[in-house]
Amino acid sequence: MALSPSWHAWLSENLLRGVAAEALTRVLVSEGVDAEDARREVERAARHPAVEAGARHVALGAEVASLLDVRAALHAQAGVGVERRRGVSADEFRDRYYRAHQPVILEDFLEDWPLLEHWRPEALARTHGDVEVEVMTGREARLDHDVSPDACRTVMRLADFLHRLEHGGPTNDLYLTARNFALERPELRGLLDDVRFPPGFLHPRPAPGGIKLWVGPAGTRTALHHDVDSVMFGQVHGRKRFWLVPSFETARVYNHTHVWSAVDASAPDLARFPAFGTAHVREVVLGPGELLFIPVGWWHQVHALDVSVSVTFQSLDLPGGNARWHTSG
Repeated sequence: MALSPSWHAWLSENLLRGVAAEALTRVLVSEGVDAEDARREVERAARHPAVEAGARHVALGAEVASLLDVRAALHAQAGVGVERRRGVSADEFRDRYYRAHQPVILEDFLEDWPLLEHWRPEALARTHGDVEVEVMTGREARLDHDVSPDACRTVMRLADFLHRLEHGGPTNDLYLTARNFALERPELRGLLDDVRFPPGFLHPRPAPGGIKLWVGPAGTRTALHHDVDSVMFGQVHGRKRFWLVPSFETARVYNHTHVWSAVDASAPDLARFPAFGTAHVREVVLGPGELLFIPVGWWHQVHALDVSVSVTFQSLDLPGGNARWHTSG
């Protein structure tokens, strides 16, 4: 049985990640490859000039990888989860979470913000229903919709979009995302009057695009990825489930394109992505009025459990500003 190019690429990637040859052989056998042929294919892949050259470059980063493994082990020993807190001061947030690079759920962050009422789907339909907005459609027909969203862009009345959310049932096919720039539209800029800017948390003069709106039905999903700066993710309406993986475990998440991972954290295929089996995944559910702080570089996957309205902030009110990860992608 000749291996396909995708299997050859899979072998090369996992060999460079340090996955044992025996483990790779077992996977090939489980896929119907003769045991002796599987062993030869793994050996041939290991001797390929590109893999041998890549291995020398990988070795240069071995000490850094080892240090990150120690960091992951200490994280596991500490049993660090995602804390749920109320009454966190700006100073405590800065020192205990932002600078410590730890996520936290601030349960009372959005309390008393007008948007908890004004941004509910029925309220948005009543006050801004005639505004034409760009949304993403046809997502379920495209596996690459997160990486290449342009083909999914559609314009419709906000009221029509919200009606489909409420009556169309769970789906990943329809979503108003950050890439639709809804809050940049002049007709919707007034929604920002419902936002508050607590000192020490959110900068009172956010950068253009620093506040983003997300509206979608139950069933919307965002694949495992990381942001290039820290994000405050506020849940206005409905609930969302998050899977979080620490930034220092990047080597285990099969980062394949820019900030995106090839792994489904909710149901990882450990035969294809064995290194992910040792990643420390934290699962949390965010409800209305709550805010999740996601430190820069922390991997996260998101699944809407209900019709959902969310808002994200990236202009943080911190000395020196929001630290940014300059990726190579």
